[in-house]
Amino acid sequence: MKTIAVIDYGMGNLRSVVKALEHVSDRSSRVLLTSESSEIRDADRVVFPGQGAAAECMAALQRHELTEAVLEAARNKPFLGVCMGLQVLLTASEENGNVECLDFLPGKVEFFGSQPELQRPEYKIPHMGWNEVCQVKVHTLWQDIPDKARFYFVHSYYVNPASVDVITGVTGYGMDFASAVSRENIFAVQFHPEKSAANGLQLLQNFVNWDGAC
Repeated sequence: MKTIAVIDYGMGNLRSVVKALEHVSDRSSRVLLTSESSEIRDADRVVFPGQGAAAECMAALQRHELTEAVLEAARNKPFLGVCMGLQVLLTASEENGNVECLDFLPGKVEFFGSQPELQRPEYKIPHMGWNEVCQVKVHTLWQDIPDKARFYFVHSYYVNPASVDVITGVTGYGMDFASAVSRENIFAVQFHPEKSAANGLQLLQNFVNWDGAC
């Protein structure tokens, strides 16, 4: 039986993520919500969700002694980051007056409100609701999901990776921003697949069946 660990570091209610993964998993899979480093290390796949602010997220990881377990999982096994679980993979975030993050993917998390393209009244911050994701790179996790499929977003900051090579999906909101990134065994998204109806469930099912190869 393969185990899918959902990392619980005290940042919000994660039951919707767990329930969505259970819905798309077969009997050979077990979904485990855990804050134990040993269980994360023993899992076959790891999901790193999150909400809230970058400083709170990093502090919570340290408080629960999960930082190294997250990095080890990101190095070694199929790994899905969601929302804040994408943002803190980067080097630093402008949120909370510049926060050092995990620095696993070089780049910075930037504030939508700093961008001149979003100074018009039609662009509200946070960016909230359904929006299209353009698939700019072929990936197993896009299987059976049409290009420009709509997913559910809620965020005020976006990732700006140092290398465009990791950008796998792009979304427009006054400007184009990276809404999905991937590198080797990592796939991470700004949107919430667990709240994104059929397309989100398909992405989660693809992850459950993914061996971590690009």
